[in-house]
Amino acid sequence: MSTAITLKQINKLAIPALIAGVSEPILSLTDAAIIGNMEQNATTSLAAVGIVTTFLSMLVWVLGQTRSAISSIISQYLGAGNVETVKNLPAQAIFVITTLSLVIIAITYPLASPIFKLYNASGDILNYSVDYYQIRVFGFPFTLFTIAVFGTFRGLQNTYFPMLIAISGALANIILDVVLVYGINGFIPAMHIKGAAYASVIAQLIMALLSAYFLLKKTDIPLIAKLPFNPEMKRFALMILNLFIRTIALNIALYFGTSFATKYGESYIAAYTIAINLWFLGAFLIDGYASAGNILSGKLFGAKDYKNLLELSNKLIKYGIVVGLFIGVIGAVFYYPLGNLFSNDEAVLTEFYSVFWIVLAMQPLCALAFIFDGVFKGLGKMKYLRNVLLFSTIVIFVPVIFWVDRLDYKLYGIFIAFTLWMIARGLPLIIKFRKTFIPLAQNT
Repeated sequence: MSTAITLKQINKLAIPALIAGVSEPILSLTDAAIIGNMEQNATTSLAAVGIVTTFLSMLVWVLGQTRSAISSIISQYLGAGNVETVKNLPAQAIFVITTLSLVIIAITYPLASPIFKLYNASGDILNYSVDYYQIRVFGFPFTLFTIAVFGTFRGLQNTYFPMLIAISGALANIILDVVLVYGINGFIPAMHIKGAAYASVIAQLIMALLSAYFLLKKTDIPLIAKLPFNPEMKRFALMILNLFIRTIALNIALYFGTSFATKYGESYIAAYTIAINLWFLGAFLIDGYASAGNILSGKLFGAKDYKNLLELSNKLIKYGIVVGLFIGVIGAVFYYPLGNLFSNDEAVLTEFYSVFWIVLAMQPLCALAFIFDGVFKGLGKMKYLRNVLLFSTIVIFVPVIFWVDRLDYKLYGIFIAFTLWMIARGLPLIIKFRKTFIPLAQNT
């Protein structure tokens, strides 16, 4: 690619990806908002949603790394002008990952109660967690299928169709949540927390069906897996392995955050649920630019256009900081209305308001870390991403969260640990990228 990457090109990919990315946390945020305002057992149910969402996020992030791996490989081949060579890779990857998801359902469904006891859930919170999970887990294969298709579209430099699919799923989830949680008098009984789980599963099914439709109608990428395996399947598997280890490290941090918040009491885990889901929303908003970095860096790297790759990174740093600050400002403006949207319990709101400012202050730091996550995934440098996250979790996050727990900082301490964790994740990536590609850009 001989011409410089412009803001228009970045936004053409980033804005649809941003909208598509927001659909993932919206599924959980919608559940949290509607459940948190139920007339009966709202706080207990909200706590259960928070615990299950953390565990499901772990499963999705561990196996959903197919999106980054597929996107990286296809975008690099596209940049090299040889995408035909990897046309059969997505179908093979989708078959492997969805088969594995069925195995996980078979293992975790009967073990739901012991799993959530590990998160310090007990009593009604444990019972609601099990009820919610044993329904929502059946949406897992649909989610992984959709994620893999999104990765294929991203590799082809297309974020428009994923955006349409994500909007459809999010709208379906919101409508179904209202109908199934509260019921329709005389027609549909109120199913409360189970209704929210059914709504999510149906929305995930809708997204999977739309994904298959758009991929088959708008591209020549097949969905039927055939042998022999594509030669790039080995590199794909190594990427997935490194990302798997990396995501385990990520979820260790999320596990300790949820576990400690649950230990502090019902109002704390409910407040943490609201705060962490809003943090996820901010992360997925920023993910639009991380996706643009992933898509464009893979293509530029495949074309060996190091000057424009370096220029892309400089622009993404600027845009990431601006987006992070914008999210922080919007959150500050709607600071109290956001809390009231998710709960009317004064004890929960008090704890939420005491830490939400930290979530907002983190946003520029998160932006840089997430954007360079995307860039390194586009480059296929999964091993380095793995090592950075292992370091930031084991050496930084875990010791800090135990330290602040001993100081009895509660939620305040949890989000201090998350802030330091994000700094340790982002800074090494920026330094490594610039040390690698500044000399390459100068020599071309």
